[in-house]
Amino acid sequence: MALDPQLLEILACPDTHHAPLDYDAQAQTLTCTECGRIFEVRDDVPVLLLDEARGPAEQP
Repeated sequence: MALDPQLLEILACPDTHHAPLDYDAQAQTLTCTECGRIFEVRDDVPVLLLDEARGPAEQP
């Protein structure tokens, strides 16, 4: 099951810049368009915790 398109429209990075997120359905991740942090989607629920985000250069 994919994330609801309406939900994707309102999701934003939890950092202070609140930039939009790009969804990668295959990888099940959301990537911040400004800082590059990668947030996982687990069981169709976005995990938007800064402590659990990966940096843009980090591999899973």
